[in-house]
Amino acid sequence: MIPVTKPFLPPQEVYESYLKGIWKRQWLTNMGPLASELEIRIRERENLKYALFVTNGTIALQIAIKALGLKGEIITTPFSFVATTSSIVWEGCKPVFVDIDPDSLNIDPDKIEAAINENTTAILATHVYGNPCDVEKIEKIAQRHNLKVIYDGAHAFGVKINGKSIFDYGDISVCSLHATKLYHSIEGGLIFTNDSKLVKKMERMRNFGFDGPSNFSELGINGKNSEFHAAMGLANLDFFDSILEQRTMLSDRYRQKLKSLKIKYPKWHENASNNASYFPVVFDSEETMLKCANQLKLREIFTRRYFYPSLSSILPYLENTEMPITEETAKRVLCLPLYFDLAIEEVDLICRIILRAHEN
Repeated sequence: MIPVTKPFLPPQEVYESYLKGIWKRQWLTNMGPLASELEIRIRERENLKYALFVTNGTIALQIAIKALGLKGEIITTPFSFVATTSSIVWEGCKPVFVDIDPDSLNIDPDKIEAAINENTTAILATHVYGNPCDVEKIEKIAQRHNLKVIYDGAHAFGVKINGKSIFDYGDISVCSLHATKLYHSIEGGLIFTNDSKLVKKMERMRNFGFDGPSNFSELGINGKNSEFHAAMGLANLDFFDSILEQRTMLSDRYRQKLKSLKIKYPKWHENASNNASYFPVVFDSEETMLKCANQLKLREIFTRRYFYPSLSSILPYLENTEMPITEETAKRVLCLPLYFDLAIEEVDLICRIILRAHEN
């Protein structure tokens, strides 16, 4: 059996070396020394001013929206995981979908301004599969219309644009450290900003709004993470370069073996690095995609239609919105297996099955 993804686990003794300190200190949560160390190491690695380690990527989005005081309408993409949209609704705002660019699969910046009105307060854009949005265009639009910008970089850990971290853009950027991500802390999330006042506010918000032992500065939530999760994050951080190298090699192998097919891949930002977070393939038709997926499944090789269907047409708490490019693209996208332990022989097998399915 070949799953679509498999979490990376460091050598057990590396993780256990962190656990010894937890047992000794008996400090299990509430931003202990490991959680603080993880924030510092990630901030230094990404060359960023501030980083907050939180419970998960969804809480990160919710805190970001709340911290910026957003109301009214927030422009976003229908081609993303449900948390991007549900966080907007959860915080009492209205998501307004803008269709995607057919090449990058990110929100199309040329369509954003048509969706802006007097109720618009922000843009929440996803770096789909870790592929950076057109951050320069989005920043100019936001400045013209006095809008806040949040980037959902759930898949984007380690990506750089012109040598600068992808999380250096926007008013706030967030990242997921869920076990399915190429870098993870089992469960977890990160919040990034360059605003010192804003980071202090979010720091208080993730701890119920406490501003001292018996004072509250604002509405808060329990967004803290545990020392056990921080330990996994620290253990995995030392292996990130190896993970990236291996996944890049496997992705290159897929492209080499599938080069004869009429398929497309998301057009990557021309000035950005690629973190090989996923291996999405856009087939020429839904019929061809399903044929390949079914042939793989018969051999216990599992894929994922990520993201399908479009969020603009499936959520019971929102009215359906017509997003033709997203809807058509979502029908044809398939993510193939990609993880650190995937053998190159397994990649070759997957490609042979897809090639044969294409021929029949």
